[in-house]
Amino acid sequence: METAERAKLFVDVADSTRIYESLGDTKALAIIGRLLRRLAEDVTLGGGSVVKQLGDGVICLFGDASAAARVACTMQQAVAVHDQPNSGGLTVKVAFTYGPVVLSGGDVFGDTVNVCARLASLANAGQVLTNEHSLEALAPELRARCRKLFPIRVKGRMEEVTAYEMLWRADPDLTEANIVRPTRGEMVLKLSYAGDSISVRHDAAPVRLGRDKENDVVVTSNYASRFHARIVPRGRHFILADQSSNGTFLLSDGGATEIVLMREEAVLGERGWIGLGHTATMHGDHALRFRWEAERD
Repeated sequence: METAERAKLFVDVADSTRIYESLGDTKALAIIGRLLRRLAEDVTLGGGSVVKQLGDGVICLFGDASAAARVACTMQQAVAVHDQPNSGGLTVKVAFTYGPVVLSGGDVFGDTVNVCARLASLANAGQVLTNEHSLEALAPELRARCRKLFPIRVKGRMEEVTAYEMLWRADPDLTEANIVRPTRGEMVLKLSYAGDSISVRHDAAPVRLGRDKENDVVVTSNYASRFHARIVPRGRHFILADQSSNGTFLLSDGGATEIVLMREEAVLGERGWIGLGHTATMHGDHALRFRWEAERD
C-alpha cells in the first residue's frame, strides 16, 4: 500500500444502454471495445496508465494534473471525429481530479477518487469536468480553458466541491457558441406537471416539490415524499436538490445517463425529466418535465 499525489481520470461511454439496444449486443460491444482501446492508447501516449476497465469506462492515473487534462481533451477530440454513422452516435464524458490517493493491489482509492467518480456521474456527453483543487494544479494555459460551474455534494464529505468544465474544442468561438445560452431575453426554467406549468426566474426563491399541498409543485404520487426535493436558482444555473427517502431521478434529453440523487444535488440541463421516488424514464404521475425557454414579455 502506497500513498501518493496522482491525477485520476475516468472516461465513460455516455448512454451505452441505448447503443446496445440500437446496434445489438455483439456490434455494440465490438464498437465500444474498439473505442476504449483507442482511448487507452491516448492515455499511454500522454504519460498515464490504465488502472482498469469498469463497465463501459476506463479508470486511468497520471503523475500530474496537466497531463490528465491534456489527455481528457484529446479523448473528446478523438470521439468527435469518430465514425458516427456506423457507431451508434458514440459520445463520452470525462472527469479528472488531482490529489492524494492510496495505491493498493493495482487499484486506487481515496477522496480524490470519490470526487472524480461523482464528477463523472454528473458530466454530460461531450463534457470534461474537474474540481477547484485540481484546477490549481494545472498549467496556466490549461487553467485558462476552464470555467466555473456549480458546487456539488459528495457522499462522506462535509464540504461541497466546486465543479469546473474544461473547454476542449480547438476553436474558442465554436466552444462559446456551444456552451452559452441564448442572450435574447431572460432565460427561465419551465416546470410542467399534470397539465399545469410554472416558470422560474434566476432571482426566484427555491421551488419546492412534493406530495404535501404546501409545495409549489404538488406531485400526487405515492412515490413522492411529502417534501421531496427543491429546485434552487444559483447563478446562471438551476440546482435540483433531493431531500427525500427514496431519491430523485434526473434524466436529461439527448441520451444522458439517468442520475439518482440521494440527499445530493445536480445541475439541471436544457431539458429533461425529474422523477420523484421512481425512475424518470417512466413518465407517470411522479414525473415532471423541465426545460429552459426565453421569458415572454
